[in-house]
Amino acid sequence: MPPSERPIPSYAAEPPQEPLPYGRWAEALVEHFERAAETEIGAVQWYPERSHGGRTYVPATAPAGEGEVFGYVSYTREHEGAQATDFAAVADYTDETADDNPDWTLDLSDQEIGNWRGPEGRRGVITLVWGVSLVANGVVATAELGPTTTDQCELVEQRFTLVSLDAYTGDYVEVRVYGADGTELTRESLYEDGD
Repeated sequence: MPPSERPIPSYAAEPPQEPLPYGRWAEALVEHFERAAETEIGAVQWYPERSHGGRTYVPATAPAGEGEVFGYVSYTREHEGAQATDFAAVADYTDETADDNPDWTLDLSDQEIGNWRGPEGRRGVITLVWGVSLVANGVVATAELGPTTTDQCELVEQRFTLVSLDAYTGDYVEVRVYGADGTELTRESLYEDGD
């Protein structure tokens, strides 16, 4: 196989290893997320966890006021099966919701979680992307950076989480959802009008 003309990180995060949070584990995560939100929030909706760079990220959204809070709770573990430690949470607010936009086919959120330097000093950001497919029969979501698929995640209750290089050499992440037969059902850029 010839060397890649575009050596960028692909599939750099571990696939989801656990079910969506529930019970006491969900309650513990909610406490961290509520503190980060700094406002009263409704029921938290969790997304598949992904591990990257030694941290596990569990994205979340929750109704708040006239919009919603979105973000994640992250943590580390010394080894598989160890207690989660070193919790951190990030939360932001938006008044743009899927309920107010019936034409949406994807409801996406994202947060930068790191930086990446490529050949010749080119720089990009590592971005955590999570969302809900609003079209029926989706089974997998992918992150695309220009011509390169950089990550994929099976949908769990129509929800997915991706980790991808973004904003690199003029390319920006686009999310696509595919059905069981490989048919593309929908796609959306993280950026409106390319910005």
